[in-house]
Amino acid sequence: MTTLPDKMKAMLLMGHGGLDQLVYADADTPRPKEGEVVIKVGACGLNNTDINTRTAWYSKANNEALGDGAESGFDSIDDADGTWGAGAIRFPLIQGADAVGVIVAVGAGVDPARVGERVMVDPWLLSHGDWLNPENSGYFGSELDGGFAEFTKVRSSNAIRVQSDLSDAELATFACAYTTAENLVQRTLPQPGETVVITGASGGVGSAAIQLCRLRGCRVIAVASESKASLLLELGASRVIDRNTEDLEGAIREAAVGPVDIALDVVGGKSFMSLINALRQGGRYSTSGCIGGQFAQFDLRQLVYKDLQLTGATICPAGTMQRVVSMIETGALKPLLAATYPLADMPQAQEAFIAKQHFGNIVVTP
Repeated sequence: MTTLPDKMKAMLLMGHGGLDQLVYADADTPRPKEGEVVIKVGACGLNNTDINTRTAWYSKANNEALGDGAESGFDSIDDADGTWGAGAIRFPLIQGADAVGVIVAVGAGVDPARVGERVMVDPWLLSHGDWLNPENSGYFGSELDGGFAEFTKVRSSNAIRVQSDLSDAELATFACAYTTAENLVQRTLPQPGETVVITGASGGVGSAAIQLCRLRGCRVIAVASESKASLLLELGASRVIDRNTEDLEGAIREAAVGPVDIALDVVGGKSFMSLINALRQGGRYSTSGCIGGQFAQFDLRQLVYKDLQLTGATICPAGTMQRVVSMIETGALKPLLAATYPLADMPQAQEAFIAKQHFGNIVVTP
């Protein structure tokens, strides 16, 4: 077992606000309690939740779209509901959900043979009982310290062993995006031969959803910036629609040669109703984000008279991460590593993430 140093370097979130709230500093190295492991972090991915939490975008007091305050923070927030589960955040906080590394210490009740295992962290800390209740289910890097540090700790059951030739940085592109996407896809139960339209298709969740739908035998229509079209076609999309298309519904129907079976949405905002209108009778819509705007007008007649199914997809059921890791190990999923930054350069990494010019995921390394 590795002798842990007293201190480590970590990126600390000191409070809600702009990029100036990110401070690279010394922090106490975590020690494992009963049932926990300590991981020496090799890499950790960035996600929208890091930005949302820093800016308190989740707060119901905020009416602005994510992009409007992603760097500077928002003026209208309520610290009491600054997290995804409508709760308060403890500061300073070490964020980072997509930690990959090696177990270097274990707590009581954990097999010492786990020391030396290469692992990926399952970020969903589900409890027994009603795991869909946010009060019972936490998120790694949100309700407790995460992977933006040299060392991190987590329940042993959430440290999933992985056997892969992929680098730590490549593996750090998967956990949050692919568990989110797998849950998003599963909510609609796609069948072979069905047509799926996916918004935000060049981002982490969207690009993951393309791969997961293709594995299920579906035809995919991707909505993204025109500059990403060739990459999305290579990834498995059959058609790519420019996200700035004025008549999005018409473009979807033209690409699909009719209505679509499923819409998977991470954008929301003004594109929401176009997706609903493009669904067939009995179509299914599922969303795991609204980076394009959290408010949308909705014609309820579409829901009622087309027998639509609409679902949200946030908390992932138990076993989701294990399925993702199995697909990684068999080579069924392709890592999409957009860029790697040193942990100390987190503000620059977040600026690049916010700019949305990348394809796939951005990762930091201690």
